[in-house]
Amino acid sequence: MAVSQSSKPPVIDSSVPSSPRIWNFWMGGKDNYPVDKAVGEQGLAIDPHIGTMAKASRGFLIRAVAHLAREAGVRQFLDVGTGLPASENTHEVAQRIAPESRVVYVDNDPSVLRHAAALLQPVSAEGTVAYIDCDFHNPERIVEEARETLDFGEPVAVMFMGVLGHARSYADMQRIVRTVTEAVPSGSYLILWDGTVDSKPYVALCEEYAKGSPDPYYPRTQAEISACFEGLEFVEPGFGRIADWRPDPAAEERPEVAAYGGVARKP
Repeated sequence: MAVSQSSKPPVIDSSVPSSPRIWNFWMGGKDNYPVDKAVGEQGLAIDPHIGTMAKASRGFLIRAVAHLAREAGVRQFLDVGTGLPASENTHEVAQRIAPESRVVYVDNDPSVLRHAAALLQPVSAEGTVAYIDCDFHNPERIVEEARETLDFGEPVAVMFMGVLGHARSYADMQRIVRTVTEAVPSGSYLILWDGTVDSKPYVALCEEYAKGSPDPYYPRTQAEISACFEGLEFVEPGFGRIADWRPDPAAEERPEVAAYGGVARKP
């Protein structure tokens, strides 16, 4: 696995809550510190469904990546804002279906970088996994460094999985998505979801988190998230709740959390 980083090991401040570590806590993971757990528990008190949203997002990732690898023949994935490694990461899903798949992860959180080399290993000898240490507010650099691993002459699945609320503004959110999707060729895909303002508890959680975090999260409207797919062709069933996107028929229920997104093809 290739890891793009400086020669110095990442410095982790365990006294300051980290969004990827809090999300890891909500996912049921153990890669978090007491400060993250405290904020995570506070979040659960405000919005009891946030843990359900976290788990639903992983299910959406698995189904979307599996569909593109199996049905659409995509062999390259650019996962921007990947967060901490969890069960069923993008490369694991893709490479089990297509062992030759190449996956590039992008994040700039020190905790994610520290875990990258140890956990993000290819599951097949033919596959490739790389990591870029970069803030997604610099999409031009992401594209430049991703070209070292991915062939931008062939389709690439670009992924923004519940991370664009960290964009400083809605204009930045649009710019980030547009810059990366414009760089990939026809036949590429965009997989994107985010939390919305439909849920008052979720909005309250984000507002409370912003009070003590250097990296606030801004929920958007459904229309604002859907607009990120402008110029692309939605894969059925289109834009909607992520739990409703090609759900597992064996699933007993679909959580009605305020998480919306979809998968779309670049014509």
